[in-house]
Amino acid sequence: MITVEEAEKIILEQVGDYGAEIVPFELALGRVLAEDIKADRDLPPFNRVTMDGIAISYDAIENGFSTFRIKATQAAGDHPVDIDEHNECVEIMTGAVLPASSDTVIRYEDLEMRAGLATLVTREIKRGQNIHYKGNDKKQGDIVAGVGELVTPAIIGLVASVGESELRVKKLPRVAIISSGDELVEVTETPSANQIRRSNGYTVKSVLKQHGLEADTLHIPDEPEEIKKRLSFCLENYDVLLLSGGVSMGKFDHIPKALEELKVNVLFHKVQQRPGKPFWFGRHDDGKLVFAFPGNPVATFMCLHRYFLPWLNASLGLETKSQYAVLNNRYGFHLPLKCFLQVKLHYNEYCQLMATPVEGNGSGDFANLADTEAFMELPLERNEFKKGEVFKVWRF
Repeated sequence: MITVEEAEKIILEQVGDYGAEIVPFELALGRVLAEDIKADRDLPPFNRVTMDGIAISYDAIENGFSTFRIKATQAAGDHPVDIDEHNECVEIMTGAVLPASSDTVIRYEDLEMRAGLATLVTREIKRGQNIHYKGNDKKQGDIVAGVGELVTPAIIGLVASVGESELRVKKLPRVAIISSGDELVEVTETPSANQIRRSNGYTVKSVLKQHGLEADTLHIPDEPEEIKKRLSFCLENYDVLLLSGGVSMGKFDHIPKALEELKVNVLFHKVQQRPGKPFWFGRHDDGKLVFAFPGNPVATFMCLHRYFLPWLNASLGLETKSQYAVLNNRYGFHLPLKCFLQVKLHYNEYCQLMATPVEGNGSGDFANLADTEAFMELPLERNEFKKGEVFKVWRF
C-alpha cells in the first residue's frame, strides 16, 4: 500500500499528449489553445470615443472657447466628420471613430445642450480625454492569446474580434466510464430489495462534462469472460478507462485479473487513504491508462477529483492550483490512513476560507456529498486536528 503522495507522483508521470484539432471558435469554451492567436490589426483599430458627448479640438479651450456649434452628429460606425473652426464640435457617440480634426471628447454630463449649441459647465477638461487610442491594447501581429491558455468567455470574445472563426486546441483524451456489478440496475428500472440503481457513472460523466470532456459510459456484469471482452474493446477504442467498482478483494472482483490478462500493468493497488483505499491504477503496453476506483460513491468522487482531474490538467498543460482552508471545528481520525474529510466552505469576516466538517456515514453515503463542497486533506501522520489549523482542500 502506497501513500497519497506516491500515488500522485506515479499518476503524474503518466501525463499524455493527445495532439490537437480544429474546432469552431464558439465551441471552444473550456478547451486549451494549441496555437498563438494574433491580432489581425491594431486593437482598437482606430481612435475610439469612450463617452457620449462632443468632439472638439483642445486648442479651442486654450483659446478661450467654451460654447461650440454642433456641426453634425456622428454615431458608432459612421464615417468621421471633421470640424473646420475652433467654435465647432461634432456630437459623437461611444464607439465612434474620432475625427482627425478633433483630439478631445467632452461628455454630456459636462455640457449644457441648447438650440444647436454645446456649452461647457466645467473647467475640468484635459486634452485627449475620453479616447481609447488606436493600438493602445495590441498592435497588429501581437499575440492576444497564447498556446496553453484555457479558452474563457473573454478569450472567445477576443478571438472573434480578430477574425478567428476556428481555433486549434489540444485534443482531449477519449474516456470510457465503466461501472460493474450485478447489483446495479438502470435508473429507469425499479430495483429489487437486493439491488440499487446505477449512479457513479452519471456522477463521473457530469464532473467530466464540467471540464469540457464528453465521455462514454457502459456497464459490465460480474462475469469474467464478459468483463475481459468489454475491457479489451475499451482498451482498443479509448485512451483512458475510468472504472468504478470491482477492484477490492471480494470473490466477484474480477477486474484486476482481467486487466492483467489484457497486459495492463498495475502501477499501484491500494492507497493509504479514506475513502478510496482499494484504488487501482495501471498502464497498458500501448500507453492506455486505467483508473479503477472503488465502487463506493464517495470514494469514486474523491479519487476523481484528487487524482484524475489533476492528471487531465497536466496532460493539457494546465496547472492544478492548490487551495487551503482553515479547519472550523476540531476533528479526530484514528485510522493509519490519510483522511479526506467532507467540508462546507465559507469566508469569515477576515476573508479567510473556513472549512466546517460534515461527517456522513462512510464512503457509501453519497447523499452527504450534496451538503458539502470540498474534501479537506488531513495528514497521515496525525489523528487529532485542531480548530484553526490550515489544510489543503479539493473543491468539487
